[in-house]
Amino acid sequence: MIHAIVRMDMATDKLNEALQILHSIVEQTRAEAGCVSFSVYQDTEIENQIVFAQEWRNEEDLQRHLRSEEYQKVLLVMEMARTPPEIRFDTINKTFGIEYIEKARMTKRNEPQGVEPENPDGGEE
Repeated sequence: MIHAIVRMDMATDKLNEALQILHSIVEQTRAEAGCVSFSVYQDTEIENQIVFAQEWRNEEDLQRHLRSEEYQKVLLVMEMARTPPEIRFDTINKTFGIEYIEKARMTKRNEPQGVEPENPDGGEE
């Protein structure tokens, strides 16, 4: 699986146009072969930042998407950004669900080596 994320800092006067363009391709992209997910977000902490995240089944499907006409719209939005966008593609070779949390919570934590437990009454011995 490949996780792709793009963060873009938009000028205030370009933000709504950029969001409209990206939202216009969400459903079509989700319907493409190999698309696991495609989401567009407006960051709530960083003003005028757009984040879009995609997950693709494999590199072949992602490459096909990057060559598509729909992706041309994404490139247009990237060109509208105030600064060069942060673009990252991560290959994921394993995924875990709730069982990973359960396993971690069931594993006994080790005390750091060479550190004695504190005196329970808080005083020095």
